[in-house]
Amino acid sequence: MAHSHFAELLDLDAEVLSDYHRTVFDWVGGVAADRPHVVDLGAGTGVGSLALARALPGATITAVDVDDEMLDHLRRKASAAGLADRIRTVRADLDQPWPDLGPADLVWASASMHHMADPAAALTGAFGLLRPGGLFAVSELTAFPLFLPDGPEADVERRAHQVMAAMRDEAGLHMHEDWAARLKAAGFDPVEERRFDIALEPPLPPAGGRYAQVSLERMRQGLAERLSPADLTTLEQVAASLPDRDDLVVRTHRMVFLAHRP
Repeated sequence: MAHSHFAELLDLDAEVLSDYHRTVFDWVGGVAADRPHVVDLGAGTGVGSLALARALPGATITAVDVDDEMLDHLRRKASAAGLADRIRTVRADLDQPWPDLGPADLVWASASMHHMADPAAALTGAFGLLRPGGLFAVSELTAFPLFLPDGPEADVERRAHQVMAAMRDEAGLHMHEDWAARLKAAGFDPVEERRFDIALEPPLPPAGGRYAQVSLERMRQGLAERLSPADLTTLEQVAASLPDRDDLVVRTHRMVFLAHRP
């Protein structure tokens, strides 16, 4: 799928799951320092950077990502929101030696830690960025969203998710890490964790159909060589119908960890 569609997917996730995001950012903002320097690791389109800038009016944000197009997108959003003077961007590959990003009072990592080639090294890097007493907030996916109500189409969607999960494991993504244990091993103490079970019923918010469509189209393209022709055809037909459907749901869950540097 085109790069612009992936950026759109990240922004749609923030829009459709706005209650979840608001709860998380209120929680993090309530624990963070009054006037923090925030480092957003794997910032993507800036969902976290912009939300934390709003939640923490005294904060300055350093948004880090390897992708220039994502950072361009982030800068446009920050400018449109009147936050450009508080958010700077840094292009960096976090699997390589990190540039000087600290010291930080809060490090935020949303759905980025599982991409790290060496999670232990990334956690050590985050620990080193933080001032004593600083906060590391990690949000991680444990399941990608399901959108279709029970029935034959939903069975295809579930099969596709199972194949995608196997492909992520083959690629070495760290989707099944015990992040609480890893954070403690890196020196963080205490570590608080919360599981968020997300279950949206129809009708979804106005952007819900597009969120489902982009998600399923991206999945179909990624599975072109792995799913049966019949399942691929079903996914294609379903994706085309999604903007006009009023029976879609969202079923997913996510984990958030707050960890302090002693």
